[in-house]
Amino acid sequence: MDIAEVWHRLVDAQPAPPQWLVLGAAAVALLAVAIRPVWRLSRNVVTIAHEGGHGLVAVLTRRRLSGIRLHSDTSGLTLSSGPPTGPGMVLTAAAGYTAPSLLGLGGAALLASGRITALLWICIVLLAGMLLMIRNAFGVVSVLVTGGAFLAISWYGSTELQAAFAYLGVWFLLVAGVRPVMELQAKRRRGGARDSDADQLARLTGVGGLLWVALFLVVSLACLLAGGSWLMHHQ
Repeated sequence: MDIAEVWHRLVDAQPAPPQWLVLGAAAVALLAVAIRPVWRLSRNVVTIAHEGGHGLVAVLTRRRLSGIRLHSDTSGLTLSSGPPTGPGMVLTAAAGYTAPSLLGLGGAALLASGRITALLWICIVLLAGMLLMIRNAFGVVSVLVTGGAFLAISWYGSTELQAAFAYLGVWFLLVAGVRPVMELQAKRRRGGARDSDADQLARLTGVGGLLWVALFLVVSLACLLAGGSWLMHHQ
């Protein structure tokens, strides 16, 4: 495959997949979020998106990104340095719980325009950039496995397989973006998560943590509704 052919695969629109594939991908994504044993594993993908959101916004707001750690219990930590208060710190803290849903929304927009291969390669680039900032072994393995799956599917997969993988990934981000927000509030209600993103934002802004959780939930639900509509009507 020459460079020109690769370029055309990246920028040219692919035909819309059949309705059954879109619905099937949505059903599998829902099961991956709803079934607890599966969720324990699939939640690692959400953690990658969550911590990647923190890291990306930290860089965009000119904070110094020190590193990202991903843990086997699906928790994570992103460290950045800079002013301890102010817009940059607020945006960085707010990016985590909104990142999976916003990434899903962006992916839905690409799929609605037929850019399936482009979506896969954008994900590869983002994961490669994140890999450079990972500071623990489990995190490296998690990102390498995820990025390797995207690379293998985009390079060797058939058009149908690429479509199925891309739609499954986007549906998963849209659906999975809701559950961690609900889990966060449940943990806060039990008196845990005192250092959660919502509680950090409360200390930074003076706005209650519950309102930040509500904002996270509104964003995730809005992305699910909008992105899901785009995916379902691109036929």
